[in-house]
Amino acid sequence: MTTDKTVTAPDGYVQPELDVRALTEVLDGEYAEIRDLVRTNLVTYASVLEEADGLGTDAYRERVRELVVEMAATGQTGMGFPKRYGGGGDVGASIAAFETAAFGDLSVLVKTGVQFGLFGGAILHLGTERHHDAYLPDLITGKLMGCFAMTETGHGSNVQALGTVARYDAAAQEFVITTEGDQARKDYIGNAARHGELAVVFAQLEVGGKSEGVHAFVVPIRSGGEVVPGVDIEDGGRKMGLNGVDNGRIRFDGVRVPRDALLNRFADVTPEGIYKSTIDNPDRRFFTMLGTLVQGRVSVGGAGVNAAKVALAVATKYALRRRQFAAGSQEEEQLLLDYGLHQRRLLPLVARTYALHFAQDVVRTQLHDVFSGVEDDPQARRRLEARAAGTKALGTWHATRTIQECREACGGAGYLAVNRFAALKADSDIFTTFEGDNHVLLQLVAKGLLTDYASEFEDLDQLGMVRYVTNLAVETVIEKTSAHKLLERVRDLLPGGDEWDQEAGLLDSEYQLAMVRYREEHMLAGVARRLKAGIDRKRDAGAVFSEVQDHVIAVAHAHIERLVLEAFVEKTRTLPEGGNKVALGLLCDLFALSTIEADRAWFMEHGRLTVQRSKAITREVNDLCRKVRPLAGGLVDAWGIPSAMLRAPDLVG
Repeated sequence: MTTDKTVTAPDGYVQPELDVRALTEVLDGEYAEIRDLVRTNLVTYASVLEEADGLGTDAYRERVRELVVEMAATGQTGMGFPKRYGGGGDVGASIAAFETAAFGDLSVLVKTGVQFGLFGGAILHLGTERHHDAYLPDLITGKLMGCFAMTETGHGSNVQALGTVARYDAAAQEFVITTEGDQARKDYIGNAARHGELAVVFAQLEVGGKSEGVHAFVVPIRSGGEVVPGVDIEDGGRKMGLNGVDNGRIRFDGVRVPRDALLNRFADVTPEGIYKSTIDNPDRRFFTMLGTLVQGRVSVGGAGVNAAKVALAVATKYALRRRQFAAGSQEEEQLLLDYGLHQRRLLPLVARTYALHFAQDVVRTQLHDVFSGVEDDPQARRRLEARAAGTKALGTWHATRTIQECREACGGAGYLAVNRFAALKADSDIFTTFEGDNHVLLQLVAKGLLTDYASEFEDLDQLGMVRYVTNLAVETVIEKTSAHKLLERVRDLLPGGDEWDQEAGLLDSEYQLAMVRYREEHMLAGVARRLKAGIDRKRDAGAVFSEVQDHVIAVAHAHIERLVLEAFVEKTRTLPEGGNKVALGLLCDLFALSTIEADRAWFMEHGRLTVQRSKAITREVNDLCRKVRPLAGGLVDAWGIPSAMLRAPDLVG
């Protein structure tokens, strides 16, 4: 299938011919088969999109549970588990399946994530063979439902400070799980209010009166559908969205579990009550345990990008059908997407969505390589954790912004529930919070940059990071970063020497890369200098960090945007010559220049953008929007969203 036949403009520009089917193959990549399975399932169960509007909360929850179990039977949800237990043995495929499922009902998606990603992932990655044998076969089919009981009312993102306690009773060879006060209540726990039979509970382990830090335990919370003694479960009630997921609150009052309930991949307790771990440093042990759960962040980031695709597909198709006001002397009213402002509203978001898609490909591959043992370097794992955190933040913020813009771009029609925006807005909004608050995640990204993912990386809290950085020369911090090395290489490729930012062409990808790399490097140097200056003045490390926190977030954001652009440029360069390569080149330029344009104040403040060049970038962005406009329909079709998932008959036809 092709679209948009070649057109030559008066200025000699030749409009590329887009092969939509081939572009879908590029986007689906090596996981086309599992993505097509998910698309088939989405169409089979498309009625849930309407049922979500009409069913009461209890009935909707039951319907979502039914669908999760039925989809599990197709193999869609178990791709990341070992084949010996009925899984697919392919971590990358499991992420691709989850991403694609985000085209559909997001309650089904999140219920799937809770069951197979969080609950199942904790059993798989934190447990050992005894846990795998006991739970994975029934877990993978959905016969055994469970929850991931980490978050607490009073501790949120500060997992190291959890208040739930698990004390070892050596005489009984049991752990006693207790909720120590209201702040230690497990909160917002998916699958808890109705369907969960087991919970993986994160608690402070105490052995012989000594605290050994946070560990995970398998704890029964229901038996035969009834809540077990010592466990108190409260329904979380209706939420802003995702009301097909039964979130609840859990308290434990001296609940006893056997010694083998401890998920003991990284630490164990002997029958006599002796604590043992292969990782001596408690901070490193904690971060190693949490690092095994990075899959959730990668999944949510990809899901956010795909939710944005649904919104953009609806809004773009509507803009290609809806006419408003006559333009000039012609009698027929003009299509929305022929207006420059409408192009400006939607097409840079299409470009950014493509950019984030290819960035997600990179982080998914890194995850697969690390968890498959292909990449066994500890620094690779740290880089993965930081990249996953940052990509999740940018992907989910992009979803929130894009869905809102698309709703507005569809006018009053976009406010009707049948047109998907109501559910997309309500259900995806929480993506910016769960699996890590985005601002907290960007601090993790900055920490990795400032320490160059050093061996001390896991051991450093905020204060430790400040002290670590201030013990280095600022130049050392910069020299260690990949941004510095890459910028030096790019400068060699650009004309103009020190005037590279004035001499290079705006559509030169090396110029675009140099700009975002310069921004990252300059911001990183600034943070390091400010931290060092504060400590040199003998100020409290916590106060110093707090004062530069906005700067820390900015450098992390700049770093991830640089990685996203690099991923897009690299993907475009690897494509064979033809219309699709030209089209993706236009999108890549549009993403790069609109990114620079959005932060033009920074570039101008730091002498890397003149007023004239800034205006030239704006003109170029407008011109790129005009060039992308004839391709817009094909570009959103290439995402392969089943038409039943768009659901907006009056908008998309």
